[in-house]
Amino acid sequence: MFDVFYSGVKPNQFAHEREADSIEHAQKLCRTRYFWWITYLCDYSTFDWDFQPVPWQAHQRHAWPSQWQKDSGTYLVPKTGFEDTNYRQTPDIKTRAATAVYEIDHMDGWAGTVPNTTKRIRYFDNYRDTLIRLANSIGSEHEYVWICSSICDYSNFDFTWHPDRWQATMLHVFASSGERFGDTFFMHVPTFAHGAERAELLEWYDVNFVDISVPRKPMPIIEHDYDSHADAVKHIEFTGPLALFVNGTAPSLTPVVPLWREQTKTIVPLTQGASSVIVPRASIPYIKTQLYDYPYIDKTKRLNQDPRIDIVFISNGESTADFNFNHLEWAVSMSGNDLNCIHRVQNVNGRVAAYHAAARASTTPWFFAVFAKLQVDQTFNWAWQPDRMQQPKHYIFHAQNPVNGLEYGHQGMIAYNKKLVLENLGTGLDFTLDQAHEVIPVLSGIAYYNKDKWTTWRTAFREVLKLRASLPDVESEYRLNRWLNFDNADQHVVNEEWSRWGAEDAVEYYEAVKGNPAELKKSYEWAWLASYVFVKRGLTTDQ
Repeated sequence: MFDVFYSGVKPNQFAHEREADSIEHAQKLCRTRYFWWITYLCDYSTFDWDFQPVPWQAHQRHAWPSQWQKDSGTYLVPKTGFEDTNYRQTPDIKTRAATAVYEIDHMDGWAGTVPNTTKRIRYFDNYRDTLIRLANSIGSEHEYVWICSSICDYSNFDFTWHPDRWQATMLHVFASSGERFGDTFFMHVPTFAHGAERAELLEWYDVNFVDISVPRKPMPIIEHDYDSHADAVKHIEFTGPLALFVNGTAPSLTPVVPLWREQTKTIVPLTQGASSVIVPRASIPYIKTQLYDYPYIDKTKRLNQDPRIDIVFISNGESTADFNFNHLEWAVSMSGNDLNCIHRVQNVNGRVAAYHAAARASTTPWFFAVFAKLQVDQTFNWAWQPDRMQQPKHYIFHAQNPVNGLEYGHQGMIAYNKKLVLENLGTGLDFTLDQAHEVIPVLSGIAYYNKDKWTTWRTAFREVLKLRASLPDVESEYRLNRWLNFDNADQHVVNEEWSRWGAEDAVEYYEAVKGNPAELKKSYEWAWLASYVFVKRGLTTDQ
């Protein structure tokens, strides 16, 4: 048998193997025509040591592959030197799972499940600093180490993997459930300890991303009934680096959030309305009122659908009510879905009572309130969703006014938050604007409030009271002037004079009561409005 040499860690597989600093050093020490150069990383229990090259390959170095590598680091070398390398094709050698295994504890309750662990360490805010600290603590005890994570499942992982020789000193990264920036590492300790601190980011180090994936264990799923995930995050504790917060139906698809550093530990909404969202534990100190308090949010992973929200049609004797309700049913059916449940609330006395009745009719946390004067736009997107990453609020859509041409939130559809509606006792002048709200500049339909004199007058009167009360405001002043002064001489608009009179009467009444909130709030009640317009204009509610 030929002489056997090694460098570094002793293989301990043969009694006669000898140490050499390099292949060149081994050539000087060699006493046979060829010598074997071996490594402790390989298992030679079934290897054929009687191999000899054919004459025309006598001046070549012969390299053996393993099950993982083209070059396992096992060579037959001529004592007199070699011209080139002949890479053998048959993997007669297998690499061994002989390196130490260190486990990173992510405080998820799964630590201790990685097999044959040498030592357990805690995750240190980011992987770069965690790995540097680990490499420095190992010192010269191990040349290569596996670094695993408690959040991954290694039950089917093959720890015999080794890199090609030319990649031996790189940091090798194994994907986690397909995510390239994974949680499993194979490290050459001396090289990493020497050079890693010079790389500001871990991926700027000499990294090899291995095309082998380790599955992550399921993250905690936290189902809750808060209308804002921010409230749930502040009140519900969870273990581990990530948790899936669900308000509705749990998603079927969940992406993997990298844990390499804070910037990669993003909040990830999984649907348009964020009914499901992945929240990293690192974000909790940032969150005060909304998930957007955290600066790192990834909205590119909306792989699932939100549950649709209900539609509630609200009517109170309007002449257009039945027609617009039928039109609503037709428009929803024409959108190609039957996922929004439609309810109808009618003949409830008083605006606050009507809103409360609509909220109680809804079976979803938000509902589209469609008022009887609104002929909904048939192109409206009924899959629209509120943003559950914010605090709960109402969402006001635009409507077109057929009399004065204005297009803004007045008479438009409103996506009401059910809890907020039921909490609102109508103490302010405007039920919707008195709570958190947001205007969505999307047309919800045309508000045909001018079909009869009574509806036209009361609609104009109530809206102009609010506009007058909101002054000074540039937008409100412009709208107020449009209600008072519009010219439809070129076309016939039904009951336009009653719209103008309602606006004029509102301004007159506001000045008469000097903007007293208690007096203005009388406009909430139909009975008071009916009495006022009868005295003022001789108009009855059946006109």
